[in-house]
Amino acid sequence: MMAADNPRGAMFRVIVPNQHSRVTFVELFFDLVFVFAVTQISHALLHHFTPLGAVHVAVLFLAVWWLWVFTAWVTNWLNPELTPVRLLLFAMMLGGLVLSTTIPNAFEGRGLWFAIAYAAMQVGRTVFWLLATPLHRTAVRHNAIRILTWLSISAALWIAGGLAEGERRLWLWIAAVIWEYISPAARFWVPKLGFSSVEAWAVEGGHMAERCGLFVIIALGEAIVVNGATFAELEWTASNILAFVSALVGAIAMWWIYFHKGAEAGSERISKSSDSGRLARLAYTYLHLPIVAGIILTAVSDELVLKHPTGHSDARTVLSTIGGPLVFLIGTILFKHAVRGFLQLSHGIGIILLLVLWWFASELSPLWLSMATSAILIVVAVWESVSLGSTSAEAEEH
Repeated sequence: MMAADNPRGAMFRVIVPNQHSRVTFVELFFDLVFVFAVTQISHALLHHFTPLGAVHVAVLFLAVWWLWVFTAWVTNWLNPELTPVRLLLFAMMLGGLVLSTTIPNAFEGRGLWFAIAYAAMQVGRTVFWLLATPLHRTAVRHNAIRILTWLSISAALWIAGGLAEGERRLWLWIAAVIWEYISPAARFWVPKLGFSSVEAWAVEGGHMAERCGLFVIIALGEAIVVNGATFAELEWTASNILAFVSALVGAIAMWWIYFHKGAEAGSERISKSSDSGRLARLAYTYLHLPIVAGIILTAVSDELVLKHPTGHSDARTVLSTIGGPLVFLIGTILFKHAVRGFLQLSHGIGIILLLVLWWFASELSPLWLSMATSAILIVVAVWESVSLGSTSAEAEEH
């Protein structure tokens, strides 16, 4: 239909008012690469759980998230059901596999490969988007040029870091990450073209909400797969079984907190918003980052607890077991504030309880610490469900 109406804009989605654009199978297929990337990130942190190692992993995670979310924006505008767009995603899958395989050694021997794969994917995808944009859509073309300019500068920093070694690589890559993360907030200002307009960032809200929700599923699914694989190799003692159950319950509670009320509210809010681009930039580009980071950190905790459920909790176990749910709840409370306009009391209480637990966490065994954090997540999930359910019932009565 689009090709018949406008051949020069044939690669863009047809947006039907009041109709949600579904996530396509090729987008789901593309996301499979990031299951591997998330696994690599969690394993990298598990094996390099030092202050410097954590900084390294943080830089890599920020890069992976930014790569995925920028692609989600572009496929929100382009139509993945068309062959050229599908071929773009397939090419990016190859780049994503190269990127993912280099994550464990990105700050060692394979840094240049990581940098080349990342830069090629970010720049190449944006060039494709620019070429796919019809000439008469001036605002969109200018937006693509702005983004391409910013990403070309960061690509140079990534590759320069790949060619460097040690601290120079780290600082160059930190500079690249900062440059990319401030770019949407700076509205991709470039000389002559100026700032991008808010109108140029309009998205199909339901599709964007679903895409980001699916990435949350990726992170939760990766954690469950790793936990299952780890548990299968262990002796099935009472402690190990309880640790496995606690990890699963914690993952279910995280799913409930995000999806039961929040994801639906976010999808409805952005679908009806007249300022969908601004909301997508805040709620789904920036604020989903701590949500996913918290799930990945919790997955690291689950593996540590499964392997050593008894004894006192060391610093790695405390940091990951409490830090993961804490970062997750901070992300969800901010996300829900962005889409609802108020802070969830249940999430705030959960954050406070986790901070209180931190004071005496080292005195607990990893198993008891894991069970305590899972219990806190359950309290948050039930509290929110009951309180919002009561609010909905009262609204219906009136």
